[in-house]
Amino acid sequence: MITLEQLLVVLVVVQFDLVNPMDLKIAGKTAIVTGSTAGIGFAIAKTLAENGAHVIVNGRSQASVDQAIAKLSERVTPSLLHGCAADLSTAEGVKKLINAHADADILINNLGIFDVVPFAQISDAEWLRFFEVNVMSGVRLSRHYLPLMLKKNWGRIIFISSESGICPPGDMVHYGMTKTAQLSVSRGLAEVTAGTGVTVNSVLPGPTKTEGAANFFASMAKDQGITIEEMERKFFAEGRPTSLLKRFVSPEEVASMVAFISSPLSAGTTGAALHVDGGVVRSIV
Repeated sequence: MITLEQLLVVLVVVQFDLVNPMDLKIAGKTAIVTGSTAGIGFAIAKTLAENGAHVIVNGRSQASVDQAIAKLSERVTPSLLHGCAADLSTAEGVKKLINAHADADILINNLGIFDVVPFAQISDAEWLRFFEVNVMSGVRLSRHYLPLMLKKNWGRIIFISSESGICPPGDMVHYGMTKTAQLSVSRGLAEVTAGTGVTVNSVLPGPTKTEGAANFFASMAKDQGITIEEMERKFFAEGRPTSLLKRFVSPEEVASMVAFISSPLSAGTTGAALHVDGGVVRSIV
């Protein structure tokens, strides 16, 4: 007959397995996550650190980096977290990060900006700014870290693109352009790594409920005199009617995909564009 103590041990083991269903084998790896003080980047940093990776948390200001690390330290081992305040939209900012962290096993090119602007109102300066932030930050970092990964014959580079890279939105043409460019850069770099232990992939989130998106929809709801819930339903009915989930993806759901692709367990996946878009893109490939 099983004792109460034995039953409690079984319950603890089962609970542990449910919370930690898979060893991603990234403990001790060093991961750089750009733009990781909030949103998807923050969720990725948290998930990687939860799995034992040393994570470089990046933001433009020291205050935002310190705040993010303080929040993350409540959930993960603080010694796994390392901060680097640098504006990666500039070559100087990229150089600052590289000087501080010359080597890495995993590079997550997450940094990105978006804005809803009619095409005719997007200036040349805005086109160039979006390209510098969303595309060139990842290009410059990959140019440094990829050769080092090839020397070690192991590494992971992941670009956080978007379903907008496949279905460019008419009210964010400049944003869609940068996300398509990321897909091209990612696939091209994967070709460079052929026959090695280095993989390069893109992850394509759909509409994701980050802090920025939540604030954006709250503002739109206020302008239209409706509730946030009504605004979200309107968005999926009119703006993203092809969504199969009919809801926002969470940053944690995106982070779970990124963590797996960062792992040695994903060695058979490279040159891929992996969707976490709730089925928004109507495609079987």
